[in-house]
Amino acid sequence: MSTKTVIITGASRGIGLSFASLYYAQGYQVFAACRQASAELKALGVNVIENVDVTQAQGIANLTDALAGVSIDLLINNAGILRDEQLGLIDTDSIRQQFETNALAPLVVTDALRKQFNQGAKLALITSRMGSVADNTSGGRYGYRMSKSALNIAGKSLAHDLKPQGVAVAILHPGLVGTEMIGGYGDITPDEAAERLSKRIEALNLDNTGTFWHSNGDQLPW
Repeated sequence: MSTKTVIITGASRGIGLSFASLYYAQGYQVFAACRQASAELKALGVNVIENVDVTQAQGIANLTDALAGVSIDLLINNAGILRDEQLGLIDTDSIRQQFETNALAPLVVTDALRKQFNQGAKLALITSRMGSVADNTSGGRYGYRMSKSALNIAGKSLAHDLKPQGVAVAILHPGLVGTEMIGGYGDITPDEAAERLSKRIEALNLDNTGTFWHSNGDQLPW
């Protein structure tokens, strides 16, 4: 049986690093993409692709060049940023950056690599329940919420468009994870999040493609 291949963006730290470690331990050929590799990522022994800023054309070109000829079983669009905007303190540049990183970049990465998906491949989009309209009970975080909602609808469209190719799409909320992005506090560790998310990815198929899941197994409202 041939070795399965996984591509992970935003792999230098946090959940992305944990994904790289997890799938490497499971025997996958891991390609870990990032802007700059951390010492922890370099120590894993996976294939590291640096200088991949997913918001820049050159970063996408660096990724596709490094993956030329590689057949993909799993693509995890994990790279993301979190900023904070409140009424009276709306920073449009900050909101644009979040849209470019959280919503537009996963679509561009997927489109650039879609012809390399194997039959039965899977696409995972790491989003947030903060992109849920029904679940928004506290307001604020305009750029993050808006960008994750945009990612969710992109994931739904990708599920339809990639289905004829035999590719299933998971739209996944990791939970409140203690990463550097949110200041280190959280209910679960990045390793625990990656483990739970991997179970959701394992359960993904063409019947449940395009649905929105919490890493704990609960289906989330739009």
